[in-house]
Amino acid sequence: MKIALRNVDKSYGQVHALDDVTLDIEPGQIISLLGMNGSGKTTLLRCLSGITVPDRGEVLFDDEAFRRSRTDLRKRLHFLPDFPFFYPRVSLLQHIGLVAKAYEKAEAGTEQRVVELLEEFDLLPLIKSPVAKLSRGQQYKAGLIAMAIADPELWLFDEPFASGMDPLGLSAFRRLVRDASRRGRTVIYSTQLLELAESFSDRVCVINGGKIHAFDTMVSLTESSKAAPGAVLEHLFTQLRDTSES
Repeated sequence: MKIALRNVDKSYGQVHALDDVTLDIEPGQIISLLGMNGSGKTTLLRCLSGITVPDRGEVLFDDEAFRRSRTDLRKRLHFLPDFPFFYPRVSLLQHIGLVAKAYEKAEAGTEQRVVELLEEFDLLPLIKSPVAKLSRGQQYKAGLIAMAIADPELWLFDEPFASGMDPLGLSAFRRLVRDASRRGRTVIYSTQLLELAESFSDRVCVINGGKIHAFDTMVSLTESSKAAPGAVLEHLFTQLRDTSES
């Protein structure tokens, strides 16, 4: 799925969360959305997911305008926020089943795939546990498994590396996302961790003050920067800070 944002603005009172954001995103990429607190990362993800409606501009999926009423387009994406929403009384397995049903995933092999993912994320013994009684990291794993079963064209994550998942869960997350990318899925995740953005993305999108300041591969950013390799993003953020303070 080809994704585009055209002149997207979003404000909350006097706070301009997104300022004339225009992007073109090709399928099959892992994109790290990098920025400081309040930079507009989550608002951008929410606009892509349809949770938030831009004040101005458009979000386009394959050149079609994305609207909340377009259920067909909404089924082509899934958004996992930093604190996922669950029906508190349902069990872990019931939650995965509800998401699978919503995305009409009932083909042969789905049940086996669920079991494999539960084992990979060390949740199989907890399938009957109410989601509300799981730890934060376990809840995020549950949301991630449900997304993998839904397997939409666009995977959206808000701060997955600060989700409380344990090291094995984070490793499984990386494998799952890489596999999704190889199958042509587009993955966009937000983070504040520079080293993760450098090592785990095909393209880096730097947002500051609601504006896009860079959107490129690390190779291209390194070639165009005066900073030493490994310090490119840190140098860029220092420049942005100095500019905003001047």
